Amino acid sequence: MKTIAAPEDLEPPANPAPDEAAPPQPAIRTLAIDIGGTGLKACILDPDGKMITERVRMKTPPLCPPRRMVQLLAKLVAPLAPFDQVSVGFPGVVRRGKILTAHNLGSKAWQGFDLDLALTKALGKAVRVLNDADIQGLGAIKGQGVEVVITLGTGVGSSIFEDGRLSVHLELAHHPFRRGDTYEEQLGKVAYAKTGRLKWNKRVAKAIETIRTLTHFDHLYFGGGNATHVTLKLPKDVSLVSNEMGLCGGIWLWRERSPGSTDIFRRGESSAAGDEPPAEGAVPAGTPQLEEVTVP
Repeated sequence: MKTIAAPEDLEPPANPAPDEAAPPQPAIRTLAIDIGGTGLKACILDPDGKMITERVRMKTPPLCPPRRMVQLLAKLVAPLAPFDQVSVGFPGVVRRGKILTAHNLGSKAWQGFDLDLALTKALGKAVRVLNDADIQGLGAIKGQGVEVVITLGTGVGSSIFEDGRLSVHLELAHHPFRRGDTYEEQLGKVAYAKTGRLKWNKRVAKAIETIRTLTHFDHLYFGGGNATHVTLKLPKDVSLVSNEMGLCGGIWLWRERSPGSTDIFRRGESSAAGDEPPAEGAVPAGTPQLEEVTVP
């Protein structure tokens, strides 16, 4: 009779050769661009929105037309390659990638320009464009209650959030503020240079209370290059944030900060479905052709 060994008597099988470990997928690199009235800045962000490269920058030419701007940005960001997707902050009203206003760049030339598609063609990656103060806000807010972000730079920018969700963009900068002047005329770069720090800070104090009455904010943040000049004692519900938020906040153009928060961006044209970047070199149909511009 054939004897069958008990299971415990059987020799264990030789360990199979472990499968070769799949190579880790590289983390998505987001190119963040901040278009300012006086300077252009860019860096690479990791998936958490942290800078993983040094910033590159150049001065913004006065009244820079859109096609020249695209060429300048392509030159500026070339040393930062490779990247997978692009976030752009623009100093004006932006709607689904198209520019409606650009007060500090020359509005007439910019009106209706599809910056989203133009940069997609120039850079070969999916691009999302949003107002620069909105991006600064996305980087600064806590997602609790009504939060207002004011950027103080060449001009004045603003964004409003409720429980982390971006509200409709308001051009507060061009709304009457005091003595018949707008916020930008009273608090912009020219006003600071003309009036000096002390008087300018008094205007900031008045702006805080005016915005409080207007929005009943739970917290107000000041950002932008000239926020460093704010020296008055701030209320507990008002604080300063780093100007780097204008770049770091760009990660939230590709990640949901609140349910549906990325629905404001165009899909199926410059942006791939979902949050995945398009295939290498993919350029959407209908992208405007750019004129050749020599960049000094």
